[in-house]
Amino acid sequence: MPAPALHAAQTAAPGSPGNLPQHAPLVVATRDGLVESVHYGSAIATAPDGTILAAAGNPLAPFYPRSSLKPLQAVAMVRAGLRLPPDLLALGAASHSGGSRHRGGTQRILAMHGLTANDLKNSTDLPYGTNERENWLRAGLNPTQVTQNCSGKHAAMAATCVINGWPVEGYLDPSHPLQQLVASTVAELAGEEPSVRSTDGCGTPLFALTLRGMARAFGTIAAAAASAAATSHASTPDDGATAQLRPEAAVGLAMRQHPDMVAGERRDVTELMRLLPGTVAKDGFEGVQLVGLPDGRAVAVKISDGGDRARMPATVHILAALGLDTAPLAGIATAPVLGGGNQVGLLQATDFLN
Repeated sequence: MPAPALHAAQTAAPGSPGNLPQHAPLVVATRDGLVESVHYGSAIATAPDGTILAAAGNPLAPFYPRSSLKPLQAVAMVRAGLRLPPDLLALGAASHSGGSRHRGGTQRILAMHGLTANDLKNSTDLPYGTNERENWLRAGLNPTQVTQNCSGKHAAMAATCVINGWPVEGYLDPSHPLQQLVASTVAELAGEEPSVRSTDGCGTPLFALTLRGMARAFGTIAAAAASAAATSHASTPDDGATAQLRPEAAVGLAMRQHPDMVAGERRDVTELMRLLPGTVAKDGFEGVQLVGLPDGRAVAVKISDGGDRARMPATVHILAALGLDTAPLAGIATAPVLGGGNQVGLLQATDFLN
């Protein structure tokens, strides 16, 4: 389908009214037929070469991908020699729920490289998953770095430093060799240089990119994984087989095979990868969603108000527009609006591509 006309990326000073992206209404919540809330945002679908297939809002405006950067960061680490079993590599690209498998996996990465939790420099937090957090609090436990949802990535970063003889101390500094490699890898995969640099919530360097750039990167990772999976030896690789794969393929395959490690049970990203085999999906704080498809196409969504509930309805809508059978995703494509315990409305995507 032809892409709608796009607004040029804004050039005014950050924070000024002229710098506001021209988002479009992507998702609405209705209550008894009346539109109660509207979530604006931008969305894009790209071909394997980054060509725009469909778009809404302002997908060429820079934004912070937040945790959807993690697969790109993982590719950089594999390029630097990181070798992990696929479940732990998936954890290195995860915003995990903080369950026992996630916490144990983080500890395994550290122990494999002679490290401890004291070497982690991420922020402390309670488990991200609702049930996991409740269980943690009922046990009378406090926030830790291992339970924080980015701990797998940080353990992998520290491990990459050990492998290369780089100092573990200061591994989050933008001038550190690890972060220099991450920055160049992100720019290569996205096909663009970051317009602004900042710091993510967990402390890692963060880059402002466009939705088109992020979609291009996810399409590359997903296509590499699909190509590798088509060969018999790579269909279920162990860490030895993973070492023979392109870094993009190794990361994509690990995420495909262990979606529970990328997020967790009852998490929509995990469900999407299970229900649409071959996809590589990752969410990010502030309403970000990326999905790479096996043929190299990809979808990227940013909800302007950061509302997490609107992220998946918009994503499923644009996946359907690409011709995918999204019927299996019905459970995460919409959500009921309740009144007195009964459904009186619906959260759903608008027809934002027309």
